[in-house]
Amino acid sequence: MTTILHGILPALITPFHDDGALNISSMESLLQRIYGVGSHGVYVCGQTGEGLLTPARVRELACEVALRNAPAGAQTVIHVGSRTTAEAISLGRHAARAGATAISSLPPAGSFSFDEIHGYYKDLAAAVDLPLLVYFFPELSPAIRTLEQILTLCEIPGVVGLKFTDFDLYRLGEIRREGHLLFNGRDEVLAAGLYMGATGGIGTFYNLIPRTFVGIHAAALRGDWVRARQLQDTVNRLIRITLAYPPLPAVKRMLTWSGIGAGECLKPRAGMSDEQWRQLRTELLEAGFSAEGFARGGEE
Repeated sequence: MTTILHGILPALITPFHDDGALNISSMESLLQRIYGVGSHGVYVCGQTGEGLLTPARVRELACEVALRNAPAGAQTVIHVGSRTTAEAISLGRHAARAGATAISSLPPAGSFSFDEIHGYYKDLAAAVDLPLLVYFFPELSPAIRTLEQILTLCEIPGVVGLKFTDFDLYRLGEIRREGHLLFNGRDEVLAAGLYMGATGGIGTFYNLIPRTFVGIHAAALRGDWVRARQLQDTVNRLIRITLAYPPLPAVKRMLTWSGIGAGECLKPRAGMSDEQWRQLRTELLEAGFSAEGFARGGEE
């Protein structure tokens, strides 16, 4: 199975109303901003999009909104990970009917063995007629530990590659050397991940400064690693400030600050206090970040 997956795919936040319903107008505004600066697609209802906390019908609606607002040639990857294989397959089949480019899934959450995780991905790939991106994220799924295990997942029929969320870029390079498609999942090292062979990137902070991430990718394609590193420094300055606070609630507050009402995170995830937000906003302004800058999508 072949795939056209590549480039910068923001891991879309999911904007909610106070009652937990999808804020469709905010999602459409965010998609317009992301695509307006050259992003190659989106990754919908992943961990950043609170997919595992979101009811299936709301996830299906988010999939439909993302596809309805995708320009020609855009890649819409739908994360279908769930507590059960049956629900993941149901979400995957809905994504296929809706016209998604591909599906992806975190490993099932819990104390599952590697064989159980392998079986989950095998069942999902066999049941859904779309390319599947598997996931390497050792902080969330320590059962996937070795290069051999990662390569075994990549060899499942229907799997076209993986999202690699780790700082071990030597291992990333080894996977790429075997010919597998890779998306860098650590925003802090996108430039380095591209240098080591990643096809593109999927990440949280892409929501705030997608233009900057698109710029890193463009610089990498032309071999301008000085420029890629300069833009990566901007990304990392933003990340360093944000990680002193609850990261996902902070990203949603920053989006709201920029003019896109993102709402609060779904419980049980805690939000930010007003004092935390005041302090964060002060630090952002002192570091040169502003609501207007976020609204523009970041640096050229």
